Amino acid sequence: MRLLGASLMCADFLQLGKQLAELDKAGIDFYHIDIMDGQFVDNFALSIDFIKSIKPVTTKPIDVHLMVNKPERYIESLIKAGVDIITVHTEAVTHLHGVLSNIRDHGIKAGVALNPSTPVTSLDHVVDMIDVLLIMTVNPGFAGQKFITTMYKKICFANKWLKEQGSNAIIEVDGNIGHHTIPTCVAEGAEMFVLGTSALFHNRGGLAKNLLETRKIIESV
Repeated sequence: MRLLGASLMCADFLQLGKQLAELDKAGIDFYHIDIMDGQFVDNFALSIDFIKSIKPVTTKPIDVHLMVNKPERYIESLIKAGVDIITVHTEAVTHLHGVLSNIRDHGIKAGVALNPSTPVTSLDHVVDMIDVLLIMTVNPGFAGQKFITTMYKKICFANKWLKEQGSNAIIEVDGNIGHHTIPTCVAEGAEMFVLGTSALFHNRGGLAKNLLETRKIIESV
């Protein structure tokens, strides 16, 4: 199943309630929330309090992407906030196996994110602990970047690698995921798509229309 998620970092915060209602009604599959600390990446974005504020108004799964140093500090608070997926960067964790174990022990799906320069095979020791493999198709931290085209090969490799390892992990892609990049991402094995300014939060149409058009593109591949 191919799942479409709205990157709420790109939403209009003055219209957030209205946009969530519109996206829920239009059939968004999940909400992607980036938490940044200004250290692992040179930006700040969203927070656990933000998650708590939207949780009462939607039943859609909450997919949290921690772009922070020492993400293990936030796991317990995120679990209490009721999130569904917690993704940590392998580059930011000292003991990745322990962090993933903690997440999964609480019944939460565990994700691992890879920067563009980080090889998939660096996860050999934790492949059995991964529910979601997030491949960054831009350098993390800021919206609006250009898709790194060599990431198509990385998605393809990751898809084959996961199958060879007997893993059922889903490949998620994030970074300039739009009409021009989605078809190849789908063809190479991606199944979860984080939609930001390239596909969803732009001024060329309403959110419902943009989501519908994107879903049609994905289903046509």
